[in-house]
Amino acid sequence: MFRVVQRSGQWLEVLLPVRPNGSTGWIRSSSVSLSTDPYAVVVTVATHTLDLYNHGRLIDTYRVATGTGGTPTPRGRFALTELLQPSNSGYGPYAYGTTAFSDVLNSFGGGPGQIGLHGTDDTSSIGRDGSHGCVRMRNADITALARLLPLGTPFQVR
Repeated sequence: MFRVVQRSGQWLEVLLPVRPNGSTGWIRSSSVSLSTDPYAVVVTVATHTLDLYNHGRLIDTYRVATGTGGTPTPRGRFALTELLQPSNSGYGPYAYGTTAFSDVLNSFGGGPGQIGLHGTDDTSSIGRDGSHGCVRMRNADITALARLLPLGTPFQVR
C-alpha cells in the first residue's frame, strides 16, 4: 500500500515506507490498483491535537500525546499501514502502524523504530509531550478510529 504524491503520465510517485522519512519512488500506474480514501488524519504537535477529516471537512478533534524533546514525533506526510490489537496494555486496545519512522531511534521494543498511532493506559500523558515519538490517544478515541479508518489513510504530522 502506497500513498500517491503525484502522477506523471503512466507513472505514480509514491511515498515509500522506509527510512529516511519522505523517501519516494516511481511505479507504473498499470502495476497497481488505485483507490481513494475519504478520511485524513492531521496531527499538530504544537497543540497536541489530532484532526480527523472526511472528504476534506473537519469532523472531529482529539487531544493526543506526542514525542518528547529527545524523541520527537517526526513531521511529514505518511499513511496508516496496519491495525493491531496489542498484547501490551500500555498501547491500549488498538495500534496503527504508520509509514513514519523515528528520526532518533533506530529500534524500539524490538521493532525498527516505526511510529505508531495508539491508545494508552497513561491518560495523564494526553495533551503533552509524553511518548518516544508515537501519537498516543485515549483508549476510547483510538477505538473509535479503529472502527472507522481503513489502512492507507493519509496521516500527516505537522
